Amino acid sequence: MRRFRLVTLNIAHGRGLNPIQGTSSAERLRHNLRRIAALLRRIKPDFVALQEIDQRSAWAGNFDQLDYLLDHTDLTYSVFGVHNRREGRINLAYGNAILSRYPIVSSETVAFGNQAVGEKGFVFAEIDIPGGHLPIVNLHLHYRSRAKRFDQLRQLIEFLQQKRDDHAAEWDMLPIVCGDFNTPESKADVTAALRDHLESLAEYTLHPRRGRTFPSILPVRLLDFVYLPPRALRARSRVLRSLVSDHRPVLVDFYAA
Repeated sequence: MRRFRLVTLNIAHGRGLNPIQGTSSAERLRHNLRRIAALLRRIKPDFVALQEIDQRSAWAGNFDQLDYLLDHTDLTYSVFGVHNRREGRINLAYGNAILSRYPIVSSETVAFGNQAVGEKGFVFAEIDIPGGHLPIVNLHLHYRSRAKRFDQLRQLIEFLQQKRDDHAAEWDMLPIVCGDFNTPESKADVTAALRDHLESLAEYTLHPRRGRTFPSILPVRLLDFVYLPPRALRARSRVLRSLVSDHRPVLVDFYAA
C-alpha cells in the first residue's frame, strides 16, 4: 500500500483576495503564486488540480502561471487545459491544470462550449503511479446556471463512458473526479447527480464531508469536491485554512495498492 495526497484549488487567476480581475500587477500576481507554491511545498501533494489558472492573459500579467508554479515547487509533471482563448489587444488564455509528482502519460482537454471568455471545462489525465495508471478529472462547472451545469455533467459522463469503453482493460483504477463545482452538495444539483452516476459504477466516496471552501476569508459554502473510486482506500480529507485565493484548498489522503 502506498499513500497519495491530492489537492484541489481554484486559484482565481492568481489574484489572491483581490475581488476585481485585472487590477493586480504582474508583480502582485507572482507574489500570490509564490504563496500558493509555498503552500504546496509545505503540504507535499502528489497531485494538484487547479482551476482558473492563466497561460498568458492580459488581465493576469501576461505570463504562464503554470510554468511559474512549477519553477517554485518540487512537482515535475503538468498538463494545462485551456478552455478560453482570445487573441488581440486583450488576449486571454486560461482554464484548468494538473500538476503531478509522477509522470503524466496522456491527457485531454474538453471545453464545454466555444466562448472566448467565461467558458468552463475539464482536464483528463492518466498518471503513471507505482503499480499502474491513475486517471484524474479536474473539473470546473458553471457558477450560475443549474441547467448549464447539468449539460456540462452530461458531457463529462459521455466522455468518461467513452473512455471506459475504450480503455477499461488498461485502467487500474476508475477515475478520480475533482474540482470546483460552483454549487454545494445538493440532491437537486449536479453534485448528487454525479455521485449517483459514479456509484452506479462502483462504491465511490465524496470528500470532504465537513468544512466550507468559499469565500476563503469567511467561508459559508462548500463548492470544491473530490470523488474517490473504491481502490482509493482509507481516505481522509480536510479543508485547509488558507487565504491564497478566494477558495480554500481541499486536501485528500488515500492509499492505493
